[in-house]
Amino acid sequence: MKLKEQSSTSTAASPKILTPNKKLVGLKPSPKKEVTNEKDKLPQPTGWRMLVLPFRMSEKSKGGVLFANETVDKQQVASQCGNVLAMGPECYSDKTRYPNGPWCKVGDWVVFARYAGSRIQIEGGEVRLLNEDEVLATVKNPEDILHQF
Repeated sequence: MKLKEQSSTSTAASPKILTPNKKLVGLKPSPKKEVTNEKDKLPQPTGWRMLVLPFRMSEKSKGGVLFANETVDKQQVASQCGNVLAMGPECYSDKTRYPNGPWCKVGDWVVFARYAGSRIQIEGGEVRLLNEDEVLATVKNPEDILHQF
């Protein structure tokens, strides 16, 4: 590693260390206005875990009555159904436990126990990290299941 030469007019107390790829170590880069994908902000599951977005009920009843935000949020937390967003690299890889292959894949709606998984708060609600064996069933449409809280 090289030490960057400081000019006599520099007010820095210590020299900046340059790595071989010319990036400064120990300094935060200036914020760049990047277009980031929303999926990049989500945690990526590791091992045999999967990331599930709990079902969010409609903000209006069939009769047109608007639900309070608190009601919608409580329902999402109590939801027992969710959409699989991502799967860890070892999810359903054990052929002795899952001889017929995986029970679900990314994009499927799954049913899980009410208190299953780890809850992670994100902007707009929460996601859950479930173990592969916490999936109880798959469903085509989450609105077919009665969601009570």
